[in-house]
Amino acid sequence: MIITQKENYTSVVSDESTFKEFYTSFSTEIEKLKDQHLIVQVSENLNISEQDISLFLNVAEAQNENGMSFVVICAAADNDFFPEHFNIVPTFVEAEDIIQMEAIERDLGF
Repeated sequence: MIITQKENYTSVVSDESTFKEFYTSFSTEIEKLKDQHLIVQVSENLNISEQDISLFLNVAEAQNENGMSFVVICAAADNDFFPEHFNIVPTFVEAEDIIQMEAIERDLGF
């Protein structure tokens, strides 16, 4: 797992060979990352299902309650499978856009 601190968010990119390994690594680091806006990029090389991505729902809810953004990048995921409040996008640019939009919403009191 590669963690990169950017100006407005932290990027977490999977480099493990299985989703289970990635999620295990992510789970051990999440406590250190809970006060940061997060973009989690799941490698396209991993065989991943919607059920796997659903494991991030609790993290996303905790981040939201903490006033932080959480976005998952996974081009293979079907957005219709997930709740509307769960941010899942196909590209890094869209993930950055969501981070910016949510920052504006927080500034405006939404």
